[in-house]
Amino acid sequence: MSTTKPDLRALQDPEELLELDAKARNILYHDWEATQYDDKWSISFDERCISYAKEKFVKVAPEHKYGKVLEIGCGTGFFVVNLWQAGLVRQAFATDISEGMVEACKRNARLVGLKNLEGRAADAEALPYKTGSFDLVVGHAVLHHLPDVPAALAECYRVLKPGGMLVIAGEPTRIGHAVNKLARRATATTFKALGRVRSGLVNPDRNVTKHDDPAAALERHVDLHEFHPHMVEAWLRVAGFGSLQIRTEEFVSGFFGWSVRTVEALAAPGLLGERWAYWAYRNYLRLYHLDEAVTRHLVPKPLFYNLLFSAVKPAAAR
Repeated sequence: MSTTKPDLRALQDPEELLELDAKARNILYHDWEATQYDDKWSISFDERCISYAKEKFVKVAPEHKYGKVLEIGCGTGFFVVNLWQAGLVRQAFATDISEGMVEACKRNARLVGLKNLEGRAADAEALPYKTGSFDLVVGHAVLHHLPDVPAALAECYRVLKPGGMLVIAGEPTRIGHAVNKLARRATATTFKALGRVRSGLVNPDRNVTKHDDPAAALERHVDLHEFHPHMVEAWLRVAGFGSLQIRTEEFVSGFFGWSVRTVEALAAPGLLGERWAYWAYRNYLRLYHLDEAVTRHLVPKPLFYNLLFSAVKPAAAR
């Protein structure tokens, strides 16, 4: 089952886009973004992102090869394709409400040799699979786009085999998101102030609409939620899951990472290059490991930016 994509030609006023329901907005925006999503978020299918995806996964789930694996909200395939390359997936399935994203996911899978991935445009709240179909369901940065998160978790439970596992990563926490927003604003203010002192730093067209496609204007209207860890725990238990592992990550590294993103969004074209990218990535990793070794023992869990969790469908469930 999938939501019908609206006809943009029937929308005479750009304000009408914002009157669409959340699912229609997500279809339009992510269909438009599918061709540039990997570049925007520095997604790759090489060792850098393979190790990143695997590290997220094994924080909350056992490291072994799973049989039939479904990713909901697959995007361009970052999670399921890289987990397959890491040796954790035998047979891969991928769904997304955006057909454009599903096509990008299938294309990326073929490029790395994953030839039998089955991709389908589908609503995460009404998955087109039989009960008890999968050994593992995964998702990365997907729940915050869904209008009815408890319904999606219930669907994940339904399509899992008894004893199967759900693993979700990359979701924003409510408090961590608010704290990081302050860091992004401070970075933007500082960088713009430097731009007034030294010409050539800030992109002069940063506030100009660069895309003819009206779907581009929906970027700020497809993120629907942030989460408290205890909120997600309650939803999982209501759905029937047990053996929960819920973690948060990225405190100092979250400030740094989003500050870097802010500079990249404001910088003049050509100002930042490969040396910047390497510096940013290496320092993000250093701060990430600092968070894991030190900060997580000192700072309350809800203050961290990213939420990730695993949950198991009981072996006796039907």
